[in-house]
Amino acid sequence: MKLERIRHQVLLDRELSGKLDRLGRNPSTTKSEIVAKALEAFIERRGENELDRRYGQRLDHLSRDLDRVRRDTEMVLETLALFIRFSIALHAHMPIPDKATQAIAQERFQKFVEQVGRQIASGKRSLGEDEPGGGDG
Repeated sequence: MKLERIRHQVLLDRELSGKLDRLGRNPSTTKSEIVAKALEAFIERRGENELDRRYGQRLDHLSRDLDRVRRDTEMVLETLALFIRFSIALHAHMPIPDKATQAIAQERFQKFVEQVGRQIASGKRSLGEDEPGGGDG
């Protein structure tokens, strides 16, 4: 089955026309084939920026990875900030630990972990606040 071909007339500047002539000298191709393939490639790309086409997906992956790293870093900083506040408040005048003190410490640690979870879930941050624990104590 032979494809129907339609004749087009295009105007090219001298330099581009010369390049097309040089490429068309190759016996394995014609000027029409060169122009048709170039036009098809352009239309398929729809004029996309070559760098976007090559690297866009990779940059999107890197951006998502960077967002995860940023989120994880914020969680670590929030945990550290709350830990420091709790630690300073708890150890200001602490007696020598005994079993009762250790049980209280374990309970307080559990509350600390819960507080970190609440802070992260709510979007509140301890860094830069005036009141320890953000008032959720």
